[in-house]
Amino acid sequence: MSGAAAIEVDRLYKRFGTFTAVDGISFRVMPGEIFGFLGPNGAGKTTTIRILLGLLAPSGGEVRVLGCNVARQAKRVHARLGYMSQLFTLYGDLTVAENLSFYGQAYGLSGRRLRGRREAIIAMAGLEGRENELASNLSGGWRQRLALGCAILHEPEVLFLDEPTAGVDPVSRRLFWDLIYELAASGTTVFVTTHYMDEAEQCRRLAFISLGRIVAEGTPEELKSVAMPGQVLEIDCSAPEAALATLQRAQLHGALPLEEVALYGSLIHDGWPRNAKEC
Repeated sequence: MSGAAAIEVDRLYKRFGTFTAVDGISFRVMPGEIFGFLGPNGAGKTTTIRILLGLLAPSGGEVRVLGCNVARQAKRVHARLGYMSQLFTLYGDLTVAENLSFYGQAYGLSGRRLRGRREAIIAMAGLEGRENELASNLSGGWRQRLALGCAILHEPEVLFLDEPTAGVDPVSRRLFWDLIYELAASGTTVFVTTHYMDEAEQCRRLAFISLGRIVAEGTPEELKSVAMPGQVLEIDCSAPEAALATLQRAQLHGALPLEEVALYGSLIHDGWPRNAKEC
C-alpha cells in the first residue's frame, strides 16, 4: 500500500518481566481508514493501543503515528489524537453539556470554538434535548455516543476506539457505527478493537492478534476467502465457556468433521461479548 501511513508499526515488542504481551507485530494504517484490531482478552490489543498513544514505552521496534515516533515525541502528537477506552470514562454527576465542556477545556478548547464544537457534537450524536441530563441517567447507547463526542471534540486526526460498543444493544451499535463512518468519510483515521464479527466486516482492513502476534491481516473479503475459508458459525448459548471447552474436546478426539477449527470473534450471551478464543 503506497503513500504516507497514519500509523506505522514495525516489529513492535512489549515485555512485562518475562511475559511478552506484544510479540514483534508490524502493520500500517492509512489516512481515513477504518482499521479493525481483533483478538481475545489478553492478546495484546489494549497494550498496543497504549503504546500507539505514547502511554507505554515499547520494549523494541518502532511506532510512528502521524509521522512522529511516539516513544520520543509523544507530546508532539497527543493533541492530534482521540481515545475512547473500553471503560466508561464520563462523569456521571455531570450533565451531557458539562461533560462536553469539561473535556473540551481539557483539550485546550475555550470560548467560541468550545461552544461551536459542543453544539456540533450534540447535533452529530443526536443528543439534542438531553443537554441537561446527567450522564449517569443515559442508557448505554447514549452514553457511548456522548463518550465518542468527548473523544472527538478537538477534531483529532486519528481516533482510537477500544471495544467502544461492548454491552450496547444492536440498534445502538448500528447507530454508533454510522457515526464512525461519518468520521472516516471526513478524513479521520479510525483504529478500533471489537469482539463483534459483524462490526469487523464494516472495517476496511482487519488484523487478528493472538498471544501477542498478528496471525492474519487483510480486508474482510480476503480474510474470509483465505484465512477463514468455509463457514463461520456463531454460537449463542447460556454457558459460552463450557460450549467452547466442549468444542475443543470434540475436535481433539476427532468428533468434529473439520481439519481445523478457529473461533474468531466471540460467543454471545444476552448481548454481552465473551472472550474470543482460538483453538
